[in-house]
Amino acid sequence: MNAYVYQAALWCETCAGEIRRGLSAAKRLSADSDDCPQGPYANGGGEADTPQHCDGCDVFLENPLTSEGYAYVRETLENTLVPRKNSVAWQIWAPFYDALKDE
Repeated sequence: MNAYVYQAALWCETCAGEIRRGLSAAKRLSADSDDCPQGPYANGGGEADTPQHCDGCDVFLENPLTSEGYAYVRETLENTLVPRKNSVAWQIWAPFYDALKDE
């Protein structure tokens, strides 16, 4: 999934589009991510140490993980206190990253 960077946060395509529509014409032309969402960046913004979600709507951006990121997901799965069916770690991250299998 493509991601956009705006004001030090990651945004999905839908939310970035909404932000752009709310900006002045001058800001929409800016190449500064403090002024206007920049992107798209493939793979959810790229490899990271944690799963990335849109700062606007919280949709999972499907980014690849570093080895530290896989360790983070596994640790979160092991330590989750909420029922599995209600946990983003179990419902979204585990199947996407195939985190229940060894690397």
